[in-house]
Amino acid sequence: MNKTFLLTFIRTMEDNKYFIGKDRVYVGSLLMVVLQERMEYCTDILKQLLRDLIARTVEKRFQPKILFRRSESVAERMLTAWFTFLMYPFLKESGGQQLYQLFFAIKQQMEKGPQDAITLDARYSLSEEKLLRSTFEFRAIYIFLGSEPGVDVYPTHVRVLDCDSITQVKEKCLDALYKTTPYSNRPTANDVDLEWRDCLSGRMILQDLDTTSRSEQGGWRVLNTLAHYKVNDNASFVLVPRQSNSYYNLSLMSGKSEKSTFSLKNNSPTLPRPFGTHSSSHSKEQDSCKLFHIVRPSEHGPGDQQDKMVTEIYLTRLLTMKGTLQQFIDDLLEVIFSTGSRRSPLPSCIKYMFDFMDEQAEEHGIYDPEVVHAWKSNALPLRFWVNLIKNPQFLFDIPKPTKIEGSLSVVAQTLMDACSTQEHVLTKDSPSSKLLFAKDTRRFKGWVDRYYQTIKEMPPISENDMNAQLAIESQAHTRQFYVFSALNELYRYLEQYKEQLYEQLAMNEAAVSQHLPEKLRKMLETMDPQIDYSTGMSNGTNDGYNSASRLMP
Repeated sequence: MNKTFLLTFIRTMEDNKYFIGKDRVYVGSLLMVVLQERMEYCTDILKQLLRDLIARTVEKRFQPKILFRRSESVAERMLTAWFTFLMYPFLKESGGQQLYQLFFAIKQQMEKGPQDAITLDARYSLSEEKLLRSTFEFRAIYIFLGSEPGVDVYPTHVRVLDCDSITQVKEKCLDALYKTTPYSNRPTANDVDLEWRDCLSGRMILQDLDTTSRSEQGGWRVLNTLAHYKVNDNASFVLVPRQSNSYYNLSLMSGKSEKSTFSLKNNSPTLPRPFGTHSSSHSKEQDSCKLFHIVRPSEHGPGDQQDKMVTEIYLTRLLTMKGTLQQFIDDLLEVIFSTGSRRSPLPSCIKYMFDFMDEQAEEHGIYDPEVVHAWKSNALPLRFWVNLIKNPQFLFDIPKPTKIEGSLSVVAQTLMDACSTQEHVLTKDSPSSKLLFAKDTRRFKGWVDRYYQTIKEMPPISENDMNAQLAIESQAHTRQFYVFSALNELYRYLEQYKEQLYEQLAMNEAAVSQHLPEKLRKMLETMDPQIDYSTGMSNGTNDGYNSASRLMP
């Protein structure tokens, strides 16, 4: 791989006004896929692109603090992926454990109280916006979940709420039965039916909607719950394969069949989905009626009083949830801002890149410590850790945490506030999440400052030592990506910008000395031998452009 060619290729694309943000992100990702097996070379390219980016920011007098906050350049996208690749061992050995424990603790606490299956508002949440404000009676009951003959699952008792929708009950049952099974290897709630074995009529399939569902004025229908079916403690149930539209058969429930390809999107309680066994018979009903579970939405939206007022009872719920999760949040942020332990030392990539940022700031005469602080915070905590906190399914084999995303967003926002150098003045109108974590944020800010200062005082990592670690990392993940598919996609961009690229190479002395313009022309002729590029590449026209050409068929 020729460094001059690759850098010229990237610069040529970024200089074009039609190379939009989506393209920059996509190309940055493709380059990291291609270069992942050569992390030494990749890091060299990345550092040069970052030098260019910082120089442009200083030259054009842009606000330097926002650098690396968003993926607005190929370099910024590559930096995020670079940290992702090199932080994986740390996540596997240390950081991932605290993140999963926080995810599981939020999920477990949320399921102790009601959650509206349509709006996802919950009695227990860190987010005021996702707090269930309706007050009603409910009770926890335990149901006995048996198994069909020949199915390799153990009977168990499952804690549910009498106000749970049938889909929510199925999800809790699946969590209990398959708690040690990766999510991708187990059935989903849409793949099974819940059969009540000891009801008065003998056996009954419970459904979210059926002929017994309650209707209300205005075309509203209420999702069925266990209370609707009058289910009591120790009722006996089994999960059986769906009678129609099932992607799983009974062998799957014993863990012996292939992974489901059923889209999680279709599981969302906020999207139309088949209810019960006879989904086709209910699809027309769904289209002609409005559904609700616990809280019936107001025809005119929430009232002013509901919007503005957070009563003491709601604040108490937020504080209760925070108190339950406090230790898990502290543990996660402590491992994020720890400079190492015997079990998991500070990843070398952090020290190496933070030193590079310090050097660049000094080189460009940037002596405001808040600028470099912002660079480091944008590059690692905000672009890497915040993304993982909001999307733990990127790291773990779990469903997309739609039900608890409000609480995860509050934790992520707390991390962002801890990394900010600005002091936020809190008032009675401040978001409840900021008020909830006001004292903690001040404590976390001290952790962040100490983290950056300790890293800066550590002995620098030599280029040879870093290259050795990068080589080990490359070897450990060989052939994990479809490199030729990524090259295919990159070639589409090369075709699109081939004229400008040829001109830039022809004006670059280093490129000319390495005969890169001629090599580019020969490569294009090899890819599409029916077109003569010898004239088209010299006069700057777009004759001979073929967007269908590919590296691979």
